[in-house]
Amino acid sequence: MESLFTQLIAAIGENPQREGLQKTPQRAWKAFQYLTQGYQQNLNSLVNEAIFESDTDEMVMVRDIELYSLCEHHLLPFIGKCHVAYLPKGKVLGLSKIARIVDMYARRLQIQEKLTRDIAEAIAEVTQAAGVAVVIEAQHMCMMMRGVEKQGSQMSTSVMLGQFRKNPQTRMEFLALLNKPR
Repeated sequence: MESLFTQLIAAIGENPQREGLQKTPQRAWKAFQYLTQGYQQNLNSLVNEAIFESDTDEMVMVRDIELYSLCEHHLLPFIGKCHVAYLPKGKVLGLSKIARIVDMYARRLQIQEKLTRDIAEAIAEVTQAAGVAVVIEAQHMCMMMRGVEKQGSQMSTSVMLGQFRKNPQTRMEFLALLNKPR
């Protein structure tokens, strides 16, 4: 991969041997490995049995989980926040595992729509919850740094599964909590 980054630097007309660029291929490869580490992870290992028996059947919600991902179309970052809620059915998921699931899927080449669905389906799979809701709000560098160059634009996506999809009251409760002032 280092040689590919060296070729890329040369292809844009730069000198890969210039002092400031000599170690860039190695640094770029390490950064790219980190930004795509989600491919090296799997859901079962990540959750690592952090599923706990619980009588809780009311909504569990985690807001404002930072996420950083790479757009699969331009390999440019999109940066935002993810909000996750689920309705436990006898089991709750360790709190940090929700953020780790978000990170695992975000650290892959993505489109935001698929990322939202992947997170929702993963939470549903590991918790067997009565419902899962995921909303992502993100800014895309492919739209801000190039193309239409719209700096204030933000994309929102949502996936509602189970009771969040079937029951309008459950969906409204989630959205009300999501929009509650922080």
